[in-house]
Amino acid sequence: MARTWFITGASSGLGREMAQQLLARGDRVAGTSRRPEANDDLAREHGDRFVSLTLDVTDVAAIRAVTDEAFRGLGRVDVIVSNAGYGLVGASEELADADIDRQIATNLTGSIQLIRASLPHLRAQKGGRIMQVSSAGGQMAFPYFSLYHATKWGIEGFVEAVAQEVGVFGIDFIIAEPGPTATGFRAGLVHAPKMNAYDATPADEVRRAIETGSFVLTGDAAKTAAAMIAACDSNKPDLRLVLGSGAYTPIVDSLRRRLVEAEAQREIAFSADRD
Repeated sequence: MARTWFITGASSGLGREMAQQLLARGDRVAGTSRRPEANDDLAREHGDRFVSLTLDVTDVAAIRAVTDEAFRGLGRVDVIVSNAGYGLVGASEELADADIDRQIATNLTGSIQLIRASLPHLRAQKGGRIMQVSSAGGQMAFPYFSLYHATKWGIEGFVEAVAQEVGVFGIDFIIAEPGPTATGFRAGLVHAPKMNAYDATPADEVRRAIETGSFVLTGDAAKTAAAMIAACDSNKPDLRLVLGSGAYTPIVDSLRRRLVEAEAQREIAFSADRD
């Protein structure tokens, strides 16, 4: 049975790959982009099974209006994929205030507001699923990606709490955590102007790895999108979906280190309780 999807950031990356795979199997997709002409080919090829919507996710009023439009035009929406975002990189001291605000508005606030705008519709239809596209960077951190990590760690905490709030309404969540994937994401990174003070530091090592291409993109975009779709199709998926060896290894390593550190502090932790 064909399903209906609402995908933000559907003109590129994993959003585009998901839309193409879903349309190819006969599903309906409403896809957003800041430039609607970027999806003209999908509209031409798939007719009314693809609805192109214009959306800048930094515009909260537009998020609400476009979400309402999608549900109004499509009727029931089975899966919402909150995918729109980008990466701002640089040592934290190198970042400009305006760039910080834009990164948070896009990756964090925009995702929060899309979820909030969707919940009344999902409650009214008595259920649905939201996939929040995060990254391996939602559970671990590299130098040079501090603001990107801040938005991904932030949205994962928000989703984990909201999932507990709305499960009673038949609404569930999947947090997709792909590792470095060949989607064009690297080309879309916004680099802060370099400060000489950070030469030969861990942040500089990551910057040079990106510039030289030695920062390896292990993930395959088509396979990653297919795994995301399969998770959304499953009856009872896990909250988090780890995608690619480039996500699995650093996430598991990070969680193990954190668990060891926390367990070693048991006596200190309990000593802080009231008598």
